[in-house]
Formats: sequence, structure tokens, C-alpha cells
Amino acid sequence: MKHKFLFSVFIIFFILVFIALGSWQIIRLNWKNNLILEIENSLKNPPVELTKTNKENFLKIKTSGVIDFEKQIYLYNLNDSGTPGFEVINPILIDNENYLINRGWIPFEKKDSSEVNIFDQNNIIGTLKIQGRKNIFKPDNDIKENYWFSLNREDILKFTGKNFSKYIIYLDGNYQLPRPKKITANISNNHKKYAMTWFSLAISILLLYLYFRKKNY
Repeated sequence: MKHKFLFSVFIIFFILVFIALGSWQIIRLNWKNNLILEIENSLKNPPVELTKTNKENFLKIKTSGVIDFEKQIYLYNLNDSGTPGFEVINPILIDNENYLINRGWIPFEKKDSSEVNIFDQNNIIGTLKIQGRKNIFKPDNDIKENYWFSLNREDILKFTGKNFSKYIIYLDGNYQLPRPKKITANISNNHKKYAMTWFSLAISILLLYLYFRKKNY
């Protein structure tokens, strides 16, 4: 009798845990949906002058500045079609503050070519985005060869001798080389699927428990 009671407690405990995990995913789902809506609304707004507004994630901005082409960073990445190449990233000084500007993607063979540096520094339209964390599975940067896998802050300081804003400017416009990266609200949102998984596990265990209980009691 004691074993049956302990078994029941054990089963009920796991059912409650799975229900709690599913409920947490529902909370996360609502939060993520609100975040996506906020980003979509932000991206629909016209660009504002960078130096005259409060900076925030996914804010569309317009500005001008002085680009440093000598310390141009080539960041390995895939384009929208899955082709490997580089994202071209430059230090830019805007109103005495240092930023990094991501000007877009180029194929490998265009690295260090002069045509990559044709750029209007006085008419910059872009989107602010907070720099993400480095993926631990990415290789280390080869600073000497200017072949980067992540925008590691310590490496950037070694390479440029400067500290930068936590916001990266992602260039917008009709440039063909580099081709600007399109910023969207396409954020991973699998919380509904996770919630259904946890709730399904809870229901399955409950049904199995009731079946065996009816059979053995």
C-alpha cells in the first residue's frame, strides 16, 4: 500500500512539473509575440536622427559620420541564399561616439577590393540593433588575416584601439556591394510547440496512470 502511495505521489509530481513547464512556455509565448509586434511597429516608423533621439533596439535611424576604411572588418557569414562570404563592418565616428556599421554582404573574392568602399557617408539610413553574444561553437577570429567569425569586443579593441557603442548600425539602402542585410522581426518563436509538448506529456502520463490504477486497484 505504501509503495502504491509513493508511486502516486511520484506520478503526480511529474504531471505538475510538466504542467508548470507548459504554463511557463505560454508566458514566454505571450512575451515573444509582444516583442515581435513591438519590433514590427518600430521597423514601420520613418528613420529619426540618431543624435537627437534615445537609442533603442530596432530603431530606424538616419545620420552621417566618418568611416574608418583602414580598420574594416570582414565577418564570415552566409547571405540570404546560404552562400558563404563576408559581412563588411566598419568603425564609424558619429558626433564623437564610436559605432560599428554593418554595410552588408560580399562574396569572398571581393574582399579588399576598392569597389567595396564606394559609400555615401553623409547620407546613412539604417537600423540600430544591440550586439548579440558570441556563439561558443564559433572559431576564434584571425585578426592578422582580418578573417572574423564573431564581433568579440576584446578582439575589436585590439584591432581598432577603440571601444564602441553596444548598438550596431545595420545599413539600409539600394547598395549592391556590399548588399545590406535586411533587418526583420523574424525571431525564433517555438514556445507554442514547446508548451504543447509539455502539456501532452502531462496528459499522457495522467492517462497511463489512471489506466494502471484502474487495472491494479
